[in-house]
Amino acid sequence: QVQLVESGGGLVQAGNSLRLSCAASGLTSSRYSMGWFRQAPGKEREFVAAINWSGSDTTYADSVKGRFTISRDNAKKSVWLQMNSLKPEDAAVYYCAVDFALSLQRNMNAYDDWGQGTQVTVSS
Repeated sequence: QVQLVESGGGLVQAGNSLRLSCAASGLTSSRYSMGWFRQAPGKEREFVAAINWSGSDTTYADSVKGRFTISRDNAKKSVWLQMNSLKPEDAAVYYCAVDFALSLQRNMNAYDDWGQGTQVTVSS
């Protein structure tokens, strides 16, 4: 059974940084893409970033491009989201998800398993 556990969320002032982690277990290989999504109160869950199985390809939402960086370490079965220059509008619950289709997908329906999320709060 696949389990994804996010960590690293918290309260941060606007302009500062946070690094989110997602630890995966129950995966027998590294051939899967990973994505980060977020959901703010009263809003739909939205795509943030995704990385392919080897880490050679990434894609970002326009709203975070240039500020956020997704990375992974297959040996550690972990994915990270480095978030710099945070803005109040980045506040949300952040979720990591796994896509076994090996494609870089922005559509949340393409993802097979999800973590429980970690809260990010950005004060202005």
